Amino acid sequence: MGTSHTVKGGGGLNLNVFETGNPDGSPIFFIHGWSQAYLCWFKQLESRRLMNYRLVAIDNRGHGLSDAPRETAAYTESKLWAADIDAVINTLELAKPVLVGWSYGGLIMTDYVREYGDDQIAGINFVCAAVRLNEAALGPLIGPGFYELFDAATSNDLQTSIDGIRDFMLRCVEAKIPRDDWERALCWAMTARPDVRASLAARDVNADDVLAELKVPALVTQGRKDVTVLPAMAEHILETCASAKPSWYDASAHAPFLEETDRFNDELAAFTDSLN
Repeated sequence: MGTSHTVKGGGGLNLNVFETGNPDGSPIFFIHGWSQAYLCWFKQLESRRLMNYRLVAIDNRGHGLSDAPRETAAYTESKLWAADIDAVINTLELAKPVLVGWSYGGLIMTDYVREYGDDQIAGINFVCAAVRLNEAALGPLIGPGFYELFDAATSNDLQTSIDGIRDFMLRCVEAKIPRDDWERALCWAMTARPDVRASLAARDVNADDVLAELKVPALVTQGRKDVTVLPAMAEHILETCASAKPSWYDASAHAPFLEETDRFNDELAAFTDSLN
């Protein structure tokens, strides 16, 4: 069981935020990736291992049960993404949360730090996370698991869009996922409209400035078999951010928190404890 909150984010957008765990525990704030929803963290939000922490997960703007504007500008402005995270931290009074960002969540976390600094957070967990998004990143840092399927996933033809997202989700995992979990994942991934998916990619972002100045500890969790956000992206974070330490998952692809859940949850707990 948990509690759902509606938080006013950047531009007055209504954001759906789910909370569970121990309300007096150290807060962990989960931020999902492109065309996902807070439900992608269900193996963390339902984990006995993590129930002593205050667990908070957002439906990013345009996703899940959060508002989804039609205009592209609602998704291309760094300050709006930053304001969303700041609004959740302040509205829910999260005291020094650990930010955990998967994939596109890496861009959102660095948007936040660029605008608000890192004084209000304890640490950052980059989970197969992107910190660059532009034409130059496609190939060297962002792999075919994203760019080969982008046109299909952003198509206005429903069948094409479904097939694109299905193939995207298949490439996210290396490990065999139980059928019930896989079906749930495909459903939550379809809650984002194709135009929202396209708008999220209509940015030219380079977070090297944030990484170079980051003062709080950072854990870089990366699947070696990731074909979506390539291991080279994690290497780049580690080279650019002095406070970053690696955790490599040799058997995982783009979703180690689903593929090797016990290890991921143990490491997240240990990282959070080390900051308090």
